Amino acid sequence: MKMRDAVEADAGRLASMTDAPRDVMRNLVHDRTVRVAENDGDIRGFVSFDAREQTVYVTQIEGQSDVYSRLLDEPTRFAQTEGMDVELFTVDSDERLQDAVSEAGFERIGPGPTFEGEATTCYRLELE
Repeated sequence: MKMRDAVEADAGRLASMTDAPRDVMRNLVHDRTVRVAENDGDIRGFVSFDAREQTVYVTQIEGQSDVYSRLLDEPTRFAQTEGMDVELFTVDSDERLQDAVSEAGFERIGPGPTFEGEATTCYRLELE
């Protein structure tokens, strides 16, 4: 499996993974850092993130649960290089993502906002 930067041509596939409109995914590719996990030309997941102040914020992570750890490595690597920390929210019903986030060393720091009617939890990884 290889990791690569998302390109505009990926917008349709990313949209199908999220049930979001293609235009929304095209904008995501332009506005954020988006990395995709690809195996034999098939996109198996993606992560988007941006950096503000001293924190890298994971804005979206989608895909098959077996690629979550590889996807989380991308913003973590960027944050480590830049001397920043990483934060993300998980929907409480997504136990597979919560497990991957915990295994990657993130600490639960408290409840997050409600997203589309679902409770979320905020996680943070402090890098030194």
